[in-house]
Amino acid sequence: MSGKVRDYSQLAKDILEAVGGEENVIGATRCATRLRLVLKRSNPKAKDKVASMPGVITVVENGGQFQVVIGQHVGEVYEKFAGLVNLQSTDVQNENKGTVVNRIIATMSAVFAPFIYILAAAGILQGALIIINLLFPGFAETGTYQVFSFISWAPFTFLPIFIAITAANHFKTNLYIAVACCAALVSPTWAEIAAQITEGNSMNFLGLALSPTTYTSSVLPPLFLVWILSYLERFLNKNMNEVVRPLLVPLLSLVIMVPLTILLIGPVTTAGATGIANGYNFLAENAPAVAGAIIGGFWQVIVIFGVHWGITPMVLANYDLYGRDSFQAYQTIAVIAQVGAVLGVILKAKSQETRKVSVSAGVTGLFGITEPAIYGVTLRFKKPFIFGCISGAIGAVAASFFNPYYFAYAGLPGPLTIVNGINPEYPMSIWGILLGAAIAIVLPIVLIQIFGFGEDTAKKADDTPAAEEGQSSSLTNNEEAVYAPFNGKVIPLSEVPDEVFSSGAMGQGLAIEPTDNKLHAPFDGTVVMVAPTKHAIGLRSESGVELLVHIGLDTVNLNGEPFALKVADGDKFKKGDTLIEFDKDFIHSKGLTTITPIIITNSGAYQEVIVENIQTSTLSDRLLTVVK
Repeated sequence: MSGKVRDYSQLAKDILEAVGGEENVIGATRCATRLRLVLKRSNPKAKDKVASMPGVITVVENGGQFQVVIGQHVGEVYEKFAGLVNLQSTDVQNENKGTVVNRIIATMSAVFAPFIYILAAAGILQGALIIINLLFPGFAETGTYQVFSFISWAPFTFLPIFIAITAANHFKTNLYIAVACCAALVSPTWAEIAAQITEGNSMNFLGLALSPTTYTSSVLPPLFLVWILSYLERFLNKNMNEVVRPLLVPLLSLVIMVPLTILLIGPVTTAGATGIANGYNFLAENAPAVAGAIIGGFWQVIVIFGVHWGITPMVLANYDLYGRDSFQAYQTIAVIAQVGAVLGVILKAKSQETRKVSVSAGVTGLFGITEPAIYGVTLRFKKPFIFGCISGAIGAVAASFFNPYYFAYAGLPGPLTIVNGINPEYPMSIWGILLGAAIAIVLPIVLIQIFGFGEDTAKKADDTPAAEEGQSSSLTNNEEAVYAPFNGKVIPLSEVPDEVFSSGAMGQGLAIEPTDNKLHAPFDGTVVMVAPTKHAIGLRSESGVELLVHIGLDTVNLNGEPFALKVADGDKFKKGDTLIEFDKDFIHSKGLTTITPIIITNSGAYQEVIVENIQTSTLSDRLLTVVK
């Protein structure tokens, strides 16, 4: 449950406890919006528990990772979390890391995510220089331009060193040895040697011919170097006398890994990256509309599962080989389409809370970060996400007719990086991107105004059932009542002895300590969820109010023994129908309380939830009033 949180230390502790403690954490990294954990054992209950915490947008389990989507404060949470676990000492060699694909995705995320903002900043600086040169052509000849230019290129030139740092942490190898090896790859001396080989001067190492491959801005060669280094270092540490180990391990690592990379690892992995990039480029050049439709339409689907880092080596290879890349041009249009979908919700929504969440998500989208928009707005209402994907595909197809390219890497492609598509040699590129962006931002707004965004409470207001005859009610067409499901003592939610409920993280509501043994329906509606242990049930009213009734606290541990279901998932019911019977005395005999939180889980979709001021409840009493 997304919400304001400033106690990042407590949130980090809560997440660690929920996932099984330090002993269950193999690795932890972060990206722009997510805390990414690799766990020894997966606990099905952990996902829902963490997702309900204040400050957490949602949880995604994919790519062998437990991904906690936090948003802009992920850095603070990661810092506190990293201080709670000793990841360097974690033995990952004997753990099951999942499938090969999952391990590759996890590695790409762990390696690139920590410094993505550095690359994004450098890309924005390059975009700014492009604009200044357009406005002031003579600026390119000044020393000021030269200084800012080499600053903007420095992170890309020395990219292998960044990779050495993050990969050493991921593969649990010596950081300084990894940096020393990768620094050798970007040495100016090696660049001179490679240039001589390119010019036809044959050179060899121990009788083996050297390849003219250079490694500035490269991705896979330093990544594979550090990966293999991690095995070599462990072997040397295990088999070498501890007296000579501090000197000989770095010495042997350097003299083995650097030559091995320039002779074999570098040429092979560079050829692999080039092949993948050329495969994509073949599609983009021969069927640009197909490439645009795929990327524009499905990029945000990939983002949902957190596997989007896997494309980074290919994109960087394009910039290194050709100085341009069309993938990020289409990617930008996909991002803008989700921003457009959020704008559509802002214009259509009647709920102030929905508008507030949408504005916040839209602002982060301007910086190329779409997770808050996806999880907080577009995917939540479903239609906006679909409209965004459709609009992204159409916009990218339209752009494809103008050969769109980015000429400077954008760490976080989005509206602010469109200028990276400007290049005098490809004058139509920027116009194609602008056309695609215009379609991507306008079309979802239009579609949402026509077809709505799913949870359109303004349209459903007229369908609210009238209060039953004989019941005291002052409801209007913009209000709906939730009646008491029990007879019993009413307890404010803040006094419930469970922080998840009392904090309001799951929504607004109250609690009742029942005096009877039956849970009755509080309105007409449908059963949307029944816990396997029968202690909790999710209900949806005919107009869309979603209610969670959690009978007792910690009663999940009773494995359903004191509960008897009278309905099943998907059943419809009328107000007053018996939904669950339970043995109150049995629950008390186990030392547990029957205090029952009653929560409106989609409180954010409404302008206000009014909690009635009553001390005891009967089935005819109105507990909550939802204002639409």
